[in-house]
Amino acid sequence: MIKFRSQKILQRPRWSKVRALFKSMGYSDDDLSRPLIGIANSWNRIVPGHSNLRSVAEYVTQGILQAGGTPLEFGVIAACDGIANGHEGMHYLLPSREIIAGSIEIMVQAHRLDGVVMLGSCDKIVPGMLMAAARLDVPAIQAVGGPAEGGCEFDGRAADITSIAEGLGMLQAGRIDEDTYNQLEDQVMPTCGSCSFLGTANSMGCVAEALGICLPGTATIPATHADRLRAAQRSGRRIVDLVHREISARRIINRMGIENAIRVTAAIGGSTNVALHLPAIGHEAGVAVSMTRFDELCRSTPQIARIYPAAAPNVPDFHRAGGVPAVMREILPLLHGEAQTVSGRTLAENLVNIPAGDPAVIRSRENPWRNEGGLAVLRGNLAPDTAVTKPAAIDSAMHLFTGKARCFDSEEAANQAIMGGDIQAGNVVVIRYEGPKGGPGMREMATAMKLLYGRGLALKTAIITDGRFSGTNNGCFVGHISPEAAEGGPIAAVIDGDSITIDIANRSIQLEVDNDELNARLSRWQRPARKVTSGYLGLYSRLASSAAEGAVLKLD
Repeated sequence: MIKFRSQKILQRPRWSKVRALFKSMGYSDDDLSRPLIGIANSWNRIVPGHSNLRSVAEYVTQGILQAGGTPLEFGVIAACDGIANGHEGMHYLLPSREIIAGSIEIMVQAHRLDGVVMLGSCDKIVPGMLMAAARLDVPAIQAVGGPAEGGCEFDGRAADITSIAEGLGMLQAGRIDEDTYNQLEDQVMPTCGSCSFLGTANSMGCVAEALGICLPGTATIPATHADRLRAAQRSGRRIVDLVHREISARRIINRMGIENAIRVTAAIGGSTNVALHLPAIGHEAGVAVSMTRFDELCRSTPQIARIYPAAAPNVPDFHRAGGVPAVMREILPLLHGEAQTVSGRTLAENLVNIPAGDPAVIRSRENPWRNEGGLAVLRGNLAPDTAVTKPAAIDSAMHLFTGKARCFDSEEAANQAIMGGDIQAGNVVVIRYEGPKGGPGMREMATAMKLLYGRGLALKTAIITDGRFSGTNNGCFVGHISPEAAEGGPIAAVIDGDSITIDIANRSIQLEVDNDELNARLSRWQRPARKVTSGYLGLYSRLASSAAEGAVLKLD
Protein backbone atom coordinates (compact mmCIF):
# COMPACT_ATOMS: atom_id res chain seq x y z
CA MET A 1 0.00 0.00 0.00
CA ILE A 2 1.36 3.42 -0.98
CA LYS A 3 1.37 5.61 2.12
CA PHE A 4 2.74 8.89 0.73
CA ARG A 5 2.01 10.47 -2.62
CA SER A 6 5.75 10.80 -3.31
CA GLN A 7 6.00 7.00 -3.28
CA LYS A 8 3.90 6.86 -6.43
CA ILE A 9 6.93 8.06 -8.38
CA LEU A 10 9.52 6.13 -6.34
CA GLN A 11 8.31 2.54 -6.78
CA ARG A 12 10.71 0.05 -8.36
CA PRO A 13 11.12 -0.93 -11.12
CA ARG A 14 8.91 1.56 -12.99
CA TRP A 15 10.31 4.64 -11.26
CA SER A 16 13.94 3.64 -10.73
CA LYS A 17 14.90 6.54 -13.01
CA VAL A 18 13.48 9.00 -10.46
CA ARG A 19 15.27 7.21 -7.64
CA ALA A 20 18.52 7.44 -9.58
CA LEU A 21 18.09 11.20 -10.02
CA PHE A 22 17.63 11.65 -6.30
CA LYS A 23 20.56 9.36 -5.54
CA SER A 24 22.82 11.42 -7.79
CA MET A 25 22.55 14.16 -5.13
CA GLY A 26 23.37 11.78 -2.28
CA TYR A 27 19.89 10.72 -1.15
CA SER A 28 19.70 7.13 0.11
CA ASP A 29 17.09 4.40 -0.02
CA ASP A 30 16.26 5.30 3.58
CA ASP A 31 15.71 8.95 2.59
CA LEU A 32 13.40 7.91 -0.24
CA SER A 33 11.29 5.69 2.04
CA ARG A 34 10.27 8.69 4.16
CA PRO A 35 7.79 11.49 3.40
CA LEU A 36 9.39 14.07 1.12
CA ILE A 37 8.93 17.50 2.64
CA GLY A 38 9.54 20.64 0.60
CA ILE A 39 11.10 23.70 2.22
CA ALA A 40 10.03 26.67 0.09
CA ASN A 41 12.69 29.15 1.13
CA SER A 42 12.59 32.78 0.01
CA TRP A 43 16.04 33.54 1.47
CA ASN A 44 18.07 36.18 -0.28
CA ARG A 45 20.57 38.94 0.47
CA ILE A 46 18.41 41.74 -0.91
CA VAL A 47 15.46 41.71 1.48
CA PRO A 48 16.24 42.30 5.19
CA GLY A 49 13.17 40.36 6.24
CA HIS A 50 14.59 37.30 4.48
CA SER A 51 18.30 37.47 5.15
CA ASN A 52 17.96 35.20 8.22
CA LEU A 53 15.95 32.52 6.42
CA ARG A 54 19.02 30.44 5.59
CA SER A 55 19.44 29.83 9.33
CA VAL A 56 15.71 29.32 9.79
CA ALA A 57 15.74 26.71 7.00
CA GLU A 58 18.56 24.82 8.74
CA TYR A 59 16.39 24.44 11.83
CA VAL A 60 13.33 23.44 9.81
CA THR A 61 15.56 20.79 8.21
CA GLN A 62 16.59 19.55 11.65
CA GLY A 63 12.95 19.25 12.71
CA ILE A 64 11.96 17.33 9.59
CA LEU A 65 14.83 14.87 10.11
CA GLN A 66 14.00 14.51 13.82
CA ALA A 67 10.43 13.53 12.91
CA GLY A 68 11.45 11.02 10.23
CA GLY A 69 10.97 13.04 7.07
CA THR A 70 13.31 13.92 4.21
CA PRO A 71 13.76 17.68 3.66
CA LEU A 72 13.98 19.00 0.08
CA GLU A 73 14.76 22.71 -0.02
CA PHE A 74 14.06 24.94 -3.00
CA GLY A 75 14.16 28.66 -3.64
CA VAL A 76 11.35 31.18 -4.06
CA ILE A 77 11.66 34.80 -5.22
CA ALA A 78 11.09 37.61 -2.74
CA ALA A 79 11.14 41.36 -3.35
CA CYS A 80 11.30 44.14 -0.77
CA ASP A 81 8.50 46.71 -0.70
CA GLY A 82 10.79 49.15 1.07
CA ILE A 83 13.52 49.01 -1.57
CA ALA A 84 10.97 49.00 -4.39
CA ASN A 85 8.96 51.87 -2.95
CA GLY A 86 8.38 55.18 -4.70
CA HIS A 87 9.70 54.21 -8.15
CA GLU A 88 8.94 51.93 -11.09
CA GLY A 89 10.02 48.84 -9.19
CA MET A 90 6.83 48.97 -7.12
CA HIS A 91 4.83 47.97 -10.22
CA TYR A 92 6.25 44.47 -9.77
CA LEU A 93 5.52 43.91 -6.09
CA LEU A 94 1.86 42.89 -6.02
CA PRO A 95 2.24 40.90 -9.27
CA SER A 96 5.12 39.00 -7.63
CA ARG A 97 2.56 37.44 -5.28
CA GLU A 98 1.13 35.38 -8.13
CA ILE A 99 4.61 34.26 -9.23
CA ILE A 100 5.40 33.11 -5.69
CA ALA A 101 2.16 31.13 -5.47
CA GLY A 102 2.71 29.62 -8.92
CA SER A 103 6.33 28.68 -8.31
CA ILE A 104 5.52 26.80 -5.10
CA GLU A 105 2.64 25.06 -6.86
CA ILE A 106 4.98 24.00 -9.67
CA MET A 107 7.72 22.67 -7.39
CA VAL A 108 5.37 20.75 -5.09
CA GLN A 109 3.28 19.27 -7.88
CA ALA A 110 6.08 18.55 -10.35
CA HIS A 111 8.01 16.58 -7.74
CA ARG A 112 5.00 15.07 -5.91
CA LEU A 113 6.11 16.35 -2.53
CA ASP A 114 4.13 15.15 0.46
CA GLY A 115 4.09 18.43 2.36
CA VAL A 116 5.73 21.84 2.44
CA VAL A 117 7.07 24.30 5.00
CA MET A 118 7.06 27.81 3.55
CA LEU A 119 9.62 30.33 4.76
CA GLY A 120 8.89 34.00 4.14
CA SER A 121 8.42 37.24 6.01
CA CYS A 122 7.43 40.15 3.86
CA ASP A 123 4.49 41.87 2.21
CA LYS A 124 3.75 39.78 -0.88
CA ILE A 125 5.70 36.67 0.02
CA VAL A 126 3.58 35.41 2.91
CA PRO A 127 0.30 36.04 0.98
CA GLY A 128 1.71 34.27 -2.09
CA MET A 129 2.76 31.32 0.03
CA LEU A 130 -0.62 31.08 1.72
CA MET A 131 -2.29 31.21 -1.69
CA ALA A 132 -0.08 28.33 -2.80
CA ALA A 133 -0.94 26.28 0.27
CA ALA A 134 -4.66 26.78 -0.28
CA ARG A 135 -4.34 26.00 -4.00
CA LEU A 136 -2.30 22.83 -3.48
CA ASP A 137 -4.27 21.50 -0.50
CA VAL A 138 -1.35 19.41 0.75
CA PRO A 139 -0.06 19.49 4.34
CA ALA A 140 1.56 22.91 4.78
CA ILE A 141 3.00 25.16 7.48
CA GLN A 142 3.96 28.82 7.20
CA ALA A 143 7.07 29.83 9.11
CA VAL A 144 8.08 33.50 9.15
CA GLY A 145 11.49 35.04 9.76
CA GLY A 146 10.22 37.50 12.37
CA PRO A 147 10.33 41.28 12.84
CA ALA A 148 13.39 43.48 13.22
CA GLU A 149 14.02 45.28 16.48
CA GLY A 150 13.19 48.97 16.67
CA GLY A 151 15.88 51.59 16.15
CA CYS A 152 16.92 54.86 17.74
CA GLU A 153 14.38 57.14 19.36
CA PHE A 154 12.88 59.44 16.76
CA ASP A 155 9.78 61.61 16.88
CA GLY A 156 8.69 60.13 20.21
CA ARG A 157 9.06 56.43 19.42
CA ALA A 158 11.54 53.73 18.46
CA ALA A 159 12.50 54.46 14.85
CA ASP A 160 11.91 52.16 11.89
CA ILE A 161 12.49 52.45 8.17
CA THR A 162 9.48 54.76 7.76
CA SER A 163 11.31 57.30 9.93
CA ILE A 164 13.57 57.97 6.94
CA ALA A 165 10.61 58.97 4.76
CA GLU A 166 9.10 61.07 7.54
CA GLY A 167 12.50 62.62 8.15
CA LEU A 168 12.80 63.62 4.49
CA GLY A 169 9.62 65.67 4.77
CA MET A 170 10.90 67.19 8.02
CA LEU A 171 14.23 68.03 6.38
CA GLN A 172 12.49 69.74 3.46
CA ALA A 173 10.26 71.64 5.84
CA GLY A 174 13.26 72.74 7.94
CA ARG A 175 12.11 70.78 11.00
CA ILE A 176 15.38 68.81 11.31
CA ASP A 177 18.90 69.42 10.00
CA GLU A 178 20.85 67.37 7.47
CA ASP A 179 23.15 65.73 10.03
CA THR A 180 20.17 64.41 12.00
CA TYR A 181 18.60 63.11 8.82
CA ASN A 182 21.80 61.38 7.65
CA GLN A 183 22.29 59.68 11.01
CA LEU A 184 18.95 57.92 10.63
CA GLU A 185 20.38 55.63 7.94
CA ASP A 186 22.56 53.85 10.50
CA GLN A 187 20.11 53.85 13.38
CA VAL A 188 16.54 53.16 12.27
CA MET A 189 16.92 49.42 11.57
CA PRO A 190 19.63 47.87 13.76
CA THR A 191 18.81 44.24 12.92
CA CYS A 192 17.53 42.17 10.03
CA GLY A 193 13.89 41.08 9.97
CA SER A 194 10.63 42.30 8.59
CA CYS A 195 10.19 46.01 9.36
CA SER A 196 9.40 46.48 13.04
CA PHE A 197 6.07 48.30 12.58
CA LEU A 198 2.69 46.67 11.96
CA GLY A 199 2.85 46.95 8.19
CA THR A 200 1.71 44.35 5.72
CA ALA A 201 4.62 41.99 6.42
CA ASN A 202 3.93 41.57 10.13
CA SER A 203 0.17 41.84 9.62
CA MET A 204 0.31 38.85 7.27
CA GLY A 205 2.46 36.92 9.73
CA CYS A 206 -0.26 37.52 12.32
CA VAL A 207 -2.87 36.51 9.72
CA ALA A 208 -1.04 33.21 9.17
CA GLU A 209 -1.09 32.52 12.91
CA ALA A 210 -4.76 33.48 13.20
CA LEU A 211 -5.59 31.23 10.24
CA GLY A 212 -3.95 28.36 12.13
CA ILE A 213 -1.39 27.62 9.40
CA CYS A 214 1.51 29.01 11.51
CA LEU A 215 2.44 27.53 14.88
CA PRO A 216 0.82 29.36 17.83
CA GLY A 217 2.85 32.22 19.30
CA THR A 218 5.48 32.22 16.56
CA ALA A 219 4.43 34.98 14.14
CA THR A 220 5.99 37.85 16.09
CA ILE A 221 9.16 36.31 17.55
CA PRO A 222 11.91 38.80 16.60
CA ALA A 223 14.20 37.69 13.80
CA THR A 224 17.35 37.68 15.92
CA HIS A 225 15.98 35.73 18.88
CA ALA A 226 17.00 32.12 19.51
CA ASP A 227 13.34 31.21 19.94
CA ARG A 228 12.88 31.98 16.23
CA LEU A 229 15.13 28.99 15.45
CA ARG A 230 13.40 26.75 17.97
CA ALA A 231 10.06 27.65 16.38
CA ALA A 232 11.49 26.69 12.98
CA GLN A 233 12.58 23.34 14.32
CA ARG A 234 9.11 22.72 15.77
CA SER A 235 7.61 23.59 12.37
CA GLY A 236 9.79 20.93 10.78
CA ARG A 237 8.61 18.31 13.24
CA ARG A 238 4.97 19.32 12.91
CA ILE A 239 4.84 19.09 9.12
CA VAL A 240 5.84 15.42 9.21
CA ASP A 241 3.07 14.71 11.68
CA LEU A 242 0.55 16.55 9.45
CA VAL A 243 1.59 14.35 6.52
CA HIS A 244 1.17 11.17 8.56
CA ARG A 245 -2.24 12.36 9.77
CA GLU A 246 -3.24 13.51 6.26
CA ILE A 247 -4.19 17.00 7.47
CA SER A 248 -4.05 19.17 4.36
CA ALA A 249 -4.08 22.96 4.10
CA ARG A 250 -7.78 23.41 3.36
CA ARG A 251 -8.66 21.73 6.65
CA ILE A 252 -7.19 24.91 8.14
CA ILE A 253 -7.47 27.58 5.45
CA ASN A 254 -11.26 27.54 5.24
CA ARG A 255 -14.09 29.91 6.07
CA MET A 256 -13.62 29.58 9.82
CA GLY A 257 -9.90 30.21 9.59
CA ILE A 258 -10.32 33.17 7.25
CA GLU A 259 -12.98 34.80 9.41
CA ASN A 260 -10.76 34.34 12.46
CA ALA A 261 -7.94 36.03 10.54
CA ILE A 262 -10.16 38.99 9.63
CA ARG A 263 -11.20 39.45 13.26
CA VAL A 264 -7.61 39.29 14.51
CA THR A 265 -6.58 41.81 11.85
CA ALA A 266 -9.36 44.11 13.05
CA ALA A 267 -8.39 43.59 16.69
CA ILE A 268 -4.74 44.56 16.14
CA GLY A 269 -5.33 47.32 13.56
CA GLY A 270 -3.52 45.44 10.79
CA SER A 271 -2.61 46.62 7.32
CA THR A 272 -5.23 47.63 4.74
CA ASN A 273 -3.49 45.18 2.40
CA VAL A 274 -4.97 42.30 4.38
CA ALA A 275 -8.26 43.27 2.68
CA LEU A 276 -6.51 42.54 -0.61
CA HIS A 277 -4.72 39.34 0.34
CA LEU A 278 -7.36 37.44 2.33
CA PRO A 279 -9.86 37.49 -0.57
CA ALA A 280 -7.06 36.19 -2.80
CA ILE A 281 -6.26 33.40 -0.33
CA GLY A 282 -9.96 32.63 -0.04
CA HIS A 283 -10.21 32.47 -3.84
CA GLU A 284 -7.56 29.73 -3.86
CA ALA A 285 -9.31 27.85 -1.05
CA GLY A 286 -12.71 28.05 -2.76
CA VAL A 287 -14.04 30.46 -0.12
CA ALA A 288 -15.61 33.70 -1.36
CA VAL A 289 -14.60 36.61 0.90
CA SER A 290 -16.86 39.56 0.17
CA MET A 291 -15.98 43.07 1.24
CA THR A 292 -19.42 43.27 2.85
CA ARG A 293 -18.61 40.34 5.13
CA PHE A 294 -15.13 41.73 5.74
CA ASP A 295 -16.61 44.99 7.01
CA GLU A 296 -19.24 43.20 9.12
CA LEU A 297 -16.48 41.33 10.95
CA CYS A 298 -14.41 44.49 11.40
CA ARG A 299 -17.38 46.48 12.74
CA SER A 300 -18.20 43.79 15.30
CA THR A 301 -14.63 43.28 16.53
CA PRO A 302 -13.13 45.77 18.99
CA GLN A 303 -9.61 46.98 18.43
CA ILE A 304 -7.79 45.79 21.54
CA ALA A 305 -4.14 46.19 20.48
CA ARG A 306 -2.36 49.37 19.40
CA ILE A 307 0.90 49.06 17.49
CA TYR A 308 2.69 51.57 15.29
CA PRO A 309 1.39 53.34 13.19
CA ALA A 310 -1.57 53.48 15.58
CA ALA A 311 0.65 54.04 18.63
CA ALA A 312 4.32 54.06 19.64
CA PRO A 313 4.83 50.32 20.43
CA ASN A 314 6.29 48.24 17.60
CA VAL A 315 5.85 44.55 16.78
CA PRO A 316 8.62 43.29 19.10
CA ASP A 317 6.84 45.26 21.85
CA PHE A 318 3.60 43.55 20.81
CA HIS A 319 5.32 40.17 21.03
CA ARG A 320 6.57 40.89 24.53
CA ALA A 321 3.06 42.04 25.48
CA GLY A 322 1.61 38.65 24.55
CA GLY A 323 1.32 38.78 20.76
CA VAL A 324 -1.37 37.09 18.71
CA PRO A 325 -2.27 34.45 21.37
CA ALA A 326 -3.06 37.15 23.95
CA VAL A 327 -5.25 38.96 21.40
CA MET A 328 -7.12 35.77 20.47
CA ARG A 329 -7.58 34.94 24.14
CA GLU A 330 -9.41 38.23 24.64
CA ILE A 331 -11.66 37.92 21.59
CA LEU A 332 -12.18 34.15 21.72
CA PRO A 333 -15.98 34.51 22.10
CA LEU A 334 -15.96 36.19 18.66
CA LEU A 335 -13.78 33.55 17.02
CA HIS A 336 -14.46 30.09 15.64
CA GLY A 337 -12.80 28.28 18.53
CA GLU A 338 -13.33 24.89 16.90
CA ALA A 339 -11.15 25.84 13.92
CA GLN A 340 -8.30 23.39 13.32
CA THR A 341 -4.67 24.52 13.45
CA VAL A 342 -1.32 23.03 12.45
CA SER A 343 -0.54 22.48 16.14
CA GLY A 344 -2.87 19.47 16.02
CA ARG A 345 -5.26 21.24 18.37
CA THR A 346 -8.19 23.56 17.84
CA LEU A 347 -7.75 27.30 18.18
CA ALA A 348 -9.58 27.26 21.53
CA GLU A 349 -7.37 24.44 22.83
CA ASN A 350 -4.27 26.44 21.88
CA LEU A 351 -5.46 29.30 24.11
CA VAL A 352 -6.24 27.36 27.29
CA ASN A 353 -3.28 28.56 29.37
CA ILE A 354 -2.50 31.83 27.60
CA PRO A 355 -2.16 34.71 30.11
CA ALA A 356 -3.66 38.15 29.60
CA GLY A 357 -1.57 40.56 27.59
CA ASP A 358 0.20 43.66 28.83
CA PRO A 359 -2.61 46.25 29.00
CA ALA A 360 -0.25 49.00 27.85
CA VAL A 361 -0.45 47.35 24.40
CA ILE A 362 -3.23 44.72 24.53
CA ARG A 363 -6.42 45.62 26.35
CA SER A 364 -9.38 43.43 27.26
CA ARG A 365 -12.43 43.04 25.05
CA GLU A 366 -14.45 44.95 27.65
CA ASN A 367 -12.03 47.88 27.67
CA PRO A 368 -10.81 48.20 24.07
CA TRP A 369 -8.88 51.00 22.43
CA ARG A 370 -11.74 51.31 19.94
CA ASN A 371 -15.16 49.64 19.88
CA GLU A 372 -14.75 48.76 16.21
CA GLY A 373 -11.83 47.10 14.45
CA GLY A 374 -8.89 48.81 12.85
CA LEU A 375 -10.03 48.48 9.21
CA ALA A 376 -13.10 49.82 7.43
CA VAL A 377 -14.69 49.26 4.03
CA LEU A 378 -16.19 52.37 2.44
CA ARG A 379 -18.70 52.80 -0.39
CA GLY A 380 -20.11 55.77 -2.26
CA ASN A 381 -20.34 57.29 -5.70
CA LEU A 382 -16.53 57.41 -5.80
CA ALA A 383 -16.22 53.72 -4.89
CA PRO A 384 -19.30 51.76 -5.97
CA ASP A 385 -17.40 48.48 -5.54
CA THR A 386 -15.81 49.52 -2.23
CA ALA A 387 -12.65 51.13 -0.91
CA VAL A 388 -10.56 50.39 2.18
CA THR A 389 -9.16 52.54 4.97
CA LYS A 390 -7.58 52.06 8.39
CA PRO A 391 -9.31 54.13 11.09
CA ALA A 392 -6.91 52.65 13.66
CA ALA A 393 -4.13 54.75 12.10
CA ILE A 394 -6.21 57.88 11.48
CA ASP A 395 -6.66 60.58 14.10
CA SER A 396 -10.31 60.61 15.22
CA ALA A 397 -10.57 64.27 14.20
CA MET A 398 -9.96 63.16 10.61
CA HIS A 399 -12.63 60.44 10.51
CA LEU A 400 -14.86 63.02 8.81
CA PHE A 401 -13.00 65.11 6.29
CA THR A 402 -14.13 67.25 3.36
CA GLY A 403 -11.59 68.83 1.04
CA LYS A 404 -10.89 70.04 -2.48
CA ALA A 405 -9.51 67.59 -5.00
CA ARG A 406 -6.01 67.83 -6.44
CA CYS A 407 -5.80 65.18 -9.15
CA PHE A 408 -2.73 63.25 -10.32
CA ASP A 409 -2.56 60.42 -12.81
CA SER A 410 0.51 58.80 -11.27
CA GLU A 411 2.31 58.44 -7.96
CA GLU A 412 5.34 60.34 -9.27
CA ALA A 413 3.29 63.40 -10.19
CA ALA A 414 1.69 63.48 -6.74
CA ASN A 415 5.01 63.10 -4.92
CA GLN A 416 6.55 65.90 -6.98
CA ALA A 417 3.68 68.22 -6.12
CA ILE A 418 3.97 67.44 -2.40
CA MET A 419 7.74 67.95 -2.34
CA GLY A 420 7.30 71.17 -4.32
CA GLY A 421 4.92 72.59 -1.72
CA ASP A 422 1.95 72.57 -4.11
CA ILE A 423 -0.37 70.71 -1.72
CA GLN A 424 -2.11 72.85 0.87
CA ALA A 425 -4.21 72.25 3.95
CA GLY A 426 -7.73 71.25 2.93
CA ASN A 427 -6.67 69.33 -0.20
CA VAL A 428 -7.69 65.78 -1.03
CA VAL A 429 -4.86 64.36 -3.11
CA VAL A 430 -6.38 62.05 -5.76
CA ILE A 431 -3.86 59.54 -7.15
CA ARG A 432 -5.38 57.43 -9.92
CA TYR A 433 -4.46 55.06 -12.72
CA GLU A 434 -2.47 53.14 -10.13
CA GLY A 435 -4.87 50.19 -9.73
CA PRO A 436 -4.15 46.54 -10.56
CA LYS A 437 -4.66 47.05 -14.30
CA GLY A 438 -3.90 50.74 -14.63
CA GLY A 439 -0.66 50.89 -12.65
CA PRO A 440 -0.12 48.17 -13.55
CA GLY A 441 0.48 46.38 -10.30
CA MET A 442 -1.37 48.59 -7.82
CA ARG A 443 1.54 50.47 -6.30
CA GLU A 444 1.34 51.72 -2.72
CA MET A 445 1.30 55.43 -1.95
CA ALA A 446 3.46 55.21 1.16
CA THR A 447 5.89 57.89 0.04
CA ALA A 448 3.14 60.46 -0.54
CA MET A 449 1.70 59.89 2.93
CA LYS A 450 5.08 60.11 4.63
CA LEU A 451 5.97 63.29 2.75
CA LEU A 452 2.72 64.88 3.90
CA TYR A 453 3.48 63.78 7.47
CA GLY A 454 6.95 65.25 7.31
CA ARG A 455 5.59 68.55 6.00
CA GLY A 456 3.09 68.78 8.84
CA LEU A 457 0.06 68.14 6.60
CA ALA A 458 -0.98 64.67 7.78
CA LEU A 459 -3.87 66.08 9.85
CA LYS A 460 -4.83 68.74 7.31
CA THR A 461 -5.08 66.76 4.05
CA ALA A 462 -6.23 63.40 2.73
CA ILE A 463 -5.15 61.01 -0.02
CA ILE A 464 -7.46 58.76 -1.98
CA THR A 465 -6.31 56.30 -4.64
CA ASP A 466 -7.15 53.23 -6.68
CA GLY A 467 -3.69 52.05 -5.62
CA ARG A 468 -2.70 50.74 -2.21
CA PHE A 469 -1.20 52.05 1.00
CA SER A 470 1.53 50.68 3.19
CA GLY A 471 0.50 49.25 6.52
CA THR A 472 2.57 52.01 8.11
CA ASN A 473 0.55 54.94 6.86
CA ASN A 474 -1.25 57.44 9.04
CA GLY A 475 -3.00 60.70 8.29
CA CYS A 476 -6.26 60.41 6.35
CA PHE A 477 -6.25 57.95 3.46
CA VAL A 478 -8.53 55.72 1.42
CA GLY A 479 -7.18 53.11 -1.01
CA HIS A 480 -8.33 50.19 -3.15
CA ILE A 481 -10.98 52.41 -4.77
CA SER A 482 -12.95 50.16 -7.10
CA PRO A 483 -13.64 50.20 -9.98
CA GLU A 484 -10.22 51.66 -10.72
CA ALA A 485 -9.68 54.58 -13.07
CA ALA A 486 -8.32 52.39 -15.86
CA GLU A 487 -11.61 50.49 -15.88
CA GLY A 488 -13.69 53.67 -16.06
CA GLY A 489 -14.36 53.94 -12.34
CA PRO A 490 -15.74 57.26 -11.04
CA ILE A 491 -12.32 58.24 -9.67
CA ALA A 492 -11.35 58.86 -13.31
CA ALA A 493 -13.97 61.63 -13.52
CA VAL A 494 -12.77 63.74 -10.58
CA ILE A 495 -11.40 67.17 -11.53
CA ASP A 496 -9.35 69.70 -9.56
CA GLY A 497 -11.51 71.68 -7.16
CA ASP A 498 -14.21 69.03 -6.72
CA SER A 499 -15.35 68.60 -3.14
CA ILE A 500 -14.80 65.10 -1.68
CA THR A 501 -16.11 63.87 1.67
CA ILE A 502 -14.63 60.94 3.57
CA ASP A 503 -16.93 59.75 6.36
CA ILE A 504 -15.41 56.75 8.08
CA ALA A 505 -18.11 56.35 10.74
CA ASN A 506 -20.75 56.02 8.05
CA ARG A 507 -18.45 54.02 5.73
CA SER A 508 -18.84 56.56 2.94
CA ILE A 509 -16.64 58.26 0.34
CA GLN A 510 -18.53 60.75 -1.78
CA LEU A 511 -17.75 63.05 -4.70
CA GLU A 512 -19.91 66.11 -4.10
CA VAL A 513 -21.28 66.47 -7.63
CA ASP A 514 -24.75 65.48 -8.79
CA ASN A 515 -25.33 62.21 -10.61
CA ASP A 516 -26.07 63.84 -13.95
CA GLU A 517 -22.76 65.69 -13.92
CA LEU A 518 -20.83 62.59 -12.85
CA ASN A 519 -22.49 60.45 -15.53
CA ALA A 520 -21.79 63.11 -18.17
CA ARG A 521 -18.13 63.16 -17.24
CA LEU A 522 -17.92 59.38 -17.35
CA SER A 523 -19.61 59.29 -20.77
CA ARG A 524 -16.78 61.46 -22.10
CA TRP A 525 -14.07 59.31 -20.54
CA GLN A 526 -11.85 57.36 -22.90
CA ARG A 527 -9.91 54.30 -21.84
CA PRO A 528 -6.20 55.09 -21.96
CA ALA A 529 -3.74 52.84 -23.71
CA ARG A 530 -2.18 50.26 -21.42
CA LYS A 531 1.09 51.55 -19.98
CA VAL A 532 2.83 48.19 -20.37
CA THR A 533 2.10 45.68 -23.11
CA SER A 534 5.02 43.25 -22.86
CA GLY A 535 6.64 41.04 -20.25
CA TYR A 536 5.04 39.90 -17.04
CA LEU A 537 3.53 43.30 -16.24
CA GLY A 538 1.84 43.30 -19.64
CA LEU A 539 0.28 39.94 -18.84
CA TYR A 540 -0.73 41.06 -15.34
CA SER A 541 -2.37 44.23 -16.64
CA ARG A 542 -4.56 42.14 -18.93
CA LEU A 543 -5.58 39.48 -16.41
CA ALA A 544 -5.70 41.21 -12.99
CA SER A 545 -9.09 41.44 -11.33
CA SER A 546 -10.42 44.34 -9.26
CA ALA A 547 -8.92 45.17 -5.89
CA ALA A 548 -12.33 44.33 -4.42
CA GLU A 549 -11.74 40.75 -5.63
CA GLY A 550 -8.19 40.49 -4.33
CA ALA A 551 -6.45 41.55 -7.58
CA VAL A 552 -6.03 37.89 -8.53
CA LEU A 553 -5.35 36.78 -12.08
CA LYS A 554 -8.51 35.72 -13.88
CA LEU A 555 -8.52 33.96 -17.23
CA ASP A 556 -12.22 34.47 -17.98
